[in-house]
Amino acid sequence: MKQYAYDDVDALQELVSDEFGDWSSELEITQELINQFAELTGDHNWIHVDAERAKTESPFGTTIAHGFLTLVMMPRMGGKPTYEITGFNTIVNYGSDKLRFTGPVPAGSKLHMRSRVKSVEASPKGTIVNQEQHIHVVGQDERPVLIYELIIIYM
Repeated sequence: MKQYAYDDVDALQELVSDEFGDWSSELEITQELINQFAELTGDHNWIHVDAERAKTESPFGTTIAHGFLTLVMMPRMGGKPTYEITGFNTIVNYGSDKLRFTGPVPAGSKLHMRSRVKSVEASPKGTIVNQEQHIHVVGQDERPVLIYELIIIYM
C-alpha cells in the first residue's frame, strides 16, 4: 500500500480522481437495526418502524431506513484503502459539502459503498481532503441511495 505524508500536498494530488474505488464490504439493514436507530433518535415515523402499515400505505411496500442511519453506517461498511496517509497527529471530521438521500433503503436490503478523493489542499489548519462517497443498495449499483462529500483535515 502506497504511503503519503499528510503534509505533502503535491504528492497527495495523485489520489484525486474522477474514478471511484472498489466496493466496500456489504452491510444488511435489518428491521431491528432500524428500530434501534428510531429508539436512539426518537424518530418513530411509521414508514421506518411499522412494517404492517408500510406494507399497505408506503409507496415502497415495506419499511425503509432513516436517511441518517444509512449515513452513519459508513464506518461499519469499511472501505478498501489503496493508500495510507501518515505523519499526522490527529484527523478531524470538518463536515461536508454535500449530502443527498437519493433513494430508499428497504428493510432487509444490503448496502455497500465506494469512494474517491475529490480534492486535496493545504490550509493553515492542516491538509484538507475532500472525499465523495456513494452508498448503493446491492444489486442496484447504477444509482446511489446516498451521496456524501466528507471533508477531513489531517493535522
